[in-house]
Amino acid sequence: MAFKVIGVEQGEWAVLGVSGELDLVTSPTLRQRVHDAVAEGHHSLVLDLSDVFFCDSSGVGVLIAARRLIRSCRGRLRLILPAQGASDGSHVNRVLGALGVRRLFDVYPDIDSATADDEEDPLSA
Repeated sequence: MAFKVIGVEQGEWAVLGVSGELDLVTSPTLRQRVHDAVAEGHHSLVLDLSDVFFCDSSGVGVLIAARRLIRSCRGRLRLILPAQGASDGSHVNRVLGALGVRRLFDVYPDIDSATADDEEDPLSA
């Protein structure tokens, strides 16, 4: 599966759907797309990682950098990990947990819950 980042808007949220492997080769693409979204004025960003089947430390670095960038703009960053794996089955979730950075992110099971603005709590770490 080739790496892809597809951007859509859902209400006030910019959603970047990421698929494929998030690694040393592909992570600069995601980093640039996040920067582009912020430059366009989107400070509410969802990264849909449902279709990411591999993530290495460079991919995690991009996620942490995205969090830092969004926070500097007083924005909101949410991650989508698949419902069946949001607690333990998703590769990205396991990597974030293994590195001890999972708690840094608000994680949701699907796009509807991630872009809802009710005060529902994200999935706990």
